[in-house]
Amino acid sequence: MLNLVKVARSKVLFGSAIVRNFSRGAITKSDHIFVHRDTPYNNPSLKFKFNPENLEEAQKIIAKYPPQYKKAATIPLLHLAQKQHGWTSLGVMNYVAEFLEIPPMRVYEVATFYTMFNREPVGKYFLQVCGTTPCQLCGASKIFDTIQNHLGIKLGETTKDKLFTLVEVECAGGCVNAPVMAVNDFPYEDLTPEITIKILDSLKAGIIPKSGPQGDRKTCEPAGGLTSLTTEPTGPGFMLQPGL
Repeated sequence: MLNLVKVARSKVLFGSAIVRNFSRGAITKSDHIFVHRDTPYNNPSLKFKFNPENLEEAQKIIAKYPPQYKKAATIPLLHLAQKQHGWTSLGVMNYVAEFLEIPPMRVYEVATFYTMFNREPVGKYFLQVCGTTPCQLCGASKIFDTIQNHLGIKLGETTKDKLFTLVEVECAGGCVNAPVMAVNDFPYEDLTPEITIKILDSLKAGIIPKSGPQGDRKTCEPAGGLTSLTTEPTGPGFMLQPGL
């Protein structure tokens, strides 16, 4: 044993190519770009303004905050602008900064921090499939495969007809109804590959399917049926002594 240690030590000292790492993690990269590069569809010359309806809504949002703190409306105004424009372009960010009378950098910081703001164009139907543990345990990987095979795209890509964009997101907040996919602002739960294809085909036809659980249950009740509170509740005084 000692001889092996001496040999290993001597090889390290004399430059022999023995490299042993105790651990090495894979380098992971984000699918979001946090710097801006001017493009023909996203540059300072392309302006944005709220339409009359959203301008009125924006004024209502700002009115919720004291005048000196109206910068706190950055997130809801960005969200409102993205719903109108379809994504958060440089023009959107600059307009919100001007609207709130704050430096544009303050808006850039918010838009690049929160992944809910899409800084690249997305399809008409933005498919956000949850990939966290509860959904994975309930078959989220099959949902990813189904969408990619049915639409012919991969994660982060948009179909050629600009109808669908597919991304993976973290917890959608519907763990008991896993697996879950959000289409724009609407959640679709209790998904199976067959149900997913029906949803996609309906969207292709311009029909918005009913959101929520796609099975027989209501909201987040047990999938196998109720297991408690299955009888009429007892009235006041149940199990109490007569004197009470």
